[in-house]
Amino acid sequence: MAQIHGTVQDASGAAVAGVEVKATQTETNTVRIATSGSDGGYVLTNLPIGPYQVEVSKPGFTKYVQSGIVLQVNSDPAIDVALKVGAVTEQVNVEANATLVETRNSGVGSVVETERILELPLNGRQPTDLITLSGAAVAIANQTGRGIVGAPEVSVAGGMTYGVGYLLDGANHFNYVYASTNMMPFPDSLQEFKVDISGVTAQQGSYAMVSAVTKSGTNQFHGDAFEFVRNGDFNARNSLALVRDNLKRNQFGGVLGGPIKKDKIFFFGGYQGTTIRASTPTVNFLPTTDMLNGNWTTYASPACNAGRQINLTGGIFSNNTINPAQFDPAALKIVNKILATAPAPNQCGQVNFYTPSSEND
Repeated sequence: MAQIHGTVQDASGAAVAGVEVKATQTETNTVRIATSGSDGGYVLTNLPIGPYQVEVSKPGFTKYVQSGIVLQVNSDPAIDVALKVGAVTEQVNVEANATLVETRNSGVGSVVETERILELPLNGRQPTDLITLSGAAVAIANQTGRGIVGAPEVSVAGGMTYGVGYLLDGANHFNYVYASTNMMPFPDSLQEFKVDISGVTAQQGSYAMVSAVTKSGTNQFHGDAFEFVRNGDFNARNSLALVRDNLKRNQFGGVLGGPIKKDKIFFFGGYQGTTIRASTPTVNFLPTTDMLNGNWTTYASPACNAGRQINLTGGIFSNNTINPAQFDPAALKIVNKILATAPAPNQCGQVNFYTPSSEND
């Protein structure tokens, strides 16, 4: 959300009360109206972000129209108006191409717009990786084995990672268990976000704040479809690897938004699916035929132990042999079932194979 404030004066600089100030979101034709007070001041609060046109009018004065206003997340620009005496039918048009100035907000921050969210390269398409575009933000780590996988741990201005707050569409989006954000929407469904690095208001309650806004439907239908592919078949072998990468990763989906009833009701929805298929090289050990027959000489030799001598001689065993009758019957049944389908072990009992992994998000 954002807001607009300002002061309405006449040509002499005196405040003009009772002036109607109308802000129109030009993509949805949503209208918000405020009236200037005795000091000429007005405030339009809780405005959805996007492009606006502001109209200021009062009988006896020329109508003032300013277009080209673009509100960003948490912005509060000042739009001061000087009305001229004239007929109601007269109109002064102003195109707001220059950057709007905020006079109420003392915070320091930067906005990451939808163009950068969509166009900048993202590993895994995690838009929270772009938080570090703010000069004072540094990524410490990402959640991996616990919590929400991929959730960022970000330090802002040298502070602790749990001191960064997160908002999504104005609502608290902080995960108190893991001291990070809940998962943010994927890039195609995210309009923009702002990183405030100092001067955060007491209402936000953190020393730094990341405020994100999702996209919304407008009077025009808009959408897209996408698929991002990573496949080891397209890659060369890594110079340090024995085999070529076999990762198969597909990320696909789309978004669609538009009007249900023009100027009144809108919809926006999106879906992203991710499938990951990979195999990890794995080393394990199974008993060889000699071991099952009780002969452990080869296994105990230095050739199979890289200098670590395993000696079964002495004690209850001799000559590196074990009576097969002493093997646990249940264990033998399990081993025989595994050997029936597993790759054949080498003379040391070593088996090399790939462990498949499958993930659907």
